[in-house]
Amino acid sequence: MKTKKMIAGLLMTAMLGTGAMTLNAQTVMVGGEQMYPKKNIIENAVNSKAHTTLVAAVKAADLVTTLQGKGPFTVFAPVNDAFENLPAGTVESLLKPENKATLSKVLTYHVIAGNHDFNALAKAIKAGSGKSTMKTVSGGSLTFMMNGEHNISIVDETGATANISTYDVYQSNGVIQVIDNVLMPKM
Repeated sequence: MKTKKMIAGLLMTAMLGTGAMTLNAQTVMVGGEQMYPKKNIIENAVNSKAHTTLVAAVKAADLVTTLQGKGPFTVFAPVNDAFENLPAGTVESLLKPENKATLSKVLTYHVIAGNHDFNALAKAIKAGSGKSTMKTVSGGSLTFMMNGEHNISIVDETGATANISTYDVYQSNGVIQVIDNVLMPKM
């Protein structure tokens, strides 16, 4: 009987250890900081040095509470360099209080309802014979395509392309896909 209890204890320890390793495997470095799967999108994003412009924009658009909500959300999060590559004055203009509605539309254009990790996106692309178009929270659409074996490109409504540079940053309320370009809806 003691042997069975000891074996059961060892199995339980092994299973718990495996769970911890899986959780650690999902912790990803973004902007020089760890992104923890038990935190929500905002709790992680505010720590990323690569997303300070995005965080400032989310705050200016009053979307913090929304992105802390239950979700799930998939956020395509442009890095600071992506905002810097916009035409001069674009970010400053969007951050003005009188442009809050436009800013909100641009930001929610980067969000899709549900958990869309690499595997889900790749499956949708395959099912769509090489392309998948999905609706954003703002009501616009984004088109996804494979660009190599493990690279997904996103085409916005203006025809501009962004690439996912860091995949599957899991959150308690969704997943973040880090992108290298700001996506723009038709205005």
